[in-house]
Amino acid sequence: MWNKTSLTQQLKLQYPIIQGPFGGSFSSVELVSKVSNLGGLGSFGLNSYSPDQILEIDKQIKEKTSKPYALNLWVPFYKEAITNYTLEDFEELKGVFKPYFDALGLKLPDFLEPQLQNFETQIEAVLEANPPVVSFIFGVPDLEIIKALKQKNIKIIGTATTLDEGKYIASSGLDCIVASGIEAGGHRASFLEVPEKSTMTTEALVQVLVPNVKLPVAAAGGITRGKDIAKMLDLGASGVQMGTAFLATKASNASALHKRLLLSEEVLKTSLTKVFTGRLARAIETNLSAALMQEKKVAPYPIQSMFLSSLRKKALENNELGYSAFWAGQPSSPLKYKDVEELFSALLEEITLHDGF
Repeated sequence: MWNKTSLTQQLKLQYPIIQGPFGGSFSSVELVSKVSNLGGLGSFGLNSYSPDQILEIDKQIKEKTSKPYALNLWVPFYKEAITNYTLEDFEELKGVFKPYFDALGLKLPDFLEPQLQNFETQIEAVLEANPPVVSFIFGVPDLEIIKALKQKNIKIIGTATTLDEGKYIASSGLDCIVASGIEAGGHRASFLEVPEKSTMTTEALVQVLVPNVKLPVAAAGGITRGKDIAKMLDLGASGVQMGTAFLATKASNASALHKRLLLSEEVLKTSLTKVFTGRLARAIETNLSAALMQEKKVAPYPIQSMFLSSLRKKALENNELGYSAFWAGQPSSPLKYKDVEELFSALLEEITLHDGF
């Protein structure tokens, strides 16, 4: 059977389909539980959540599903960049974006020290919650954390954008690898090299990872149809991780406007840019991202995102879409499913129709 793979065995799933975790506030308990109840692995992105919020979210997920699900955290990668960022750098940033603030009649913001969640206390909350699976992006946590998770029999997924990252994840004792190709939406999850150097396609990344690591590999990036899943399984992947197709459903916490853009009848035009957050990420191309795609004076994450917050808010109030980040991967075909159940059913039907299955 096509759905019996090393990934489903490792994570105790019915189908080798992982719902990609969404950072910020885009994840929802409803989406996670629905995907898990359908036999996939629902995932909740917790990078911006406090320990108390993590415990409450986990409690809510457990109330809605008894199946495996994953909690996702970001391994800290931004402290050095923030420390090295100066007021002089900030003045240059203001100079670049002044015309856009002026156009909306907004005052340029003053410099603010970013308030970040403490990763160590987040991990403590995750250990207390004791979910079936924990996934990480932007690196691998310390060995002590890995040991603590394994002592509780929690499966651990790492995210790789290069072969070296995949080998590093495998050597660190994790259980599965998500191979995040350049087509994937949101932030590039690279951690051994700068994101600009992690530009392998999903297909190419799977083909180099599978023979070189002894862990299940889930392909991620540009996968929106059952046909795409079948192709990745043919290439040796043990499953897939899908984000954008699930983000477009009613169960996600994306805004109605975001979902409307994702469900356009045309294939989405997305691009990689640092403009919105200071970290290379794929989103629907807008006036701002197109105009400043090559701009090098953006602030590091999360200062850049904080800096633009008032601009985004005012622009949306004025119904101007060109200033906001609408995260999206590069879909293989137009998205059309608003219901999680319909999407999942269509994926399974398309896979079984594929030659070889």
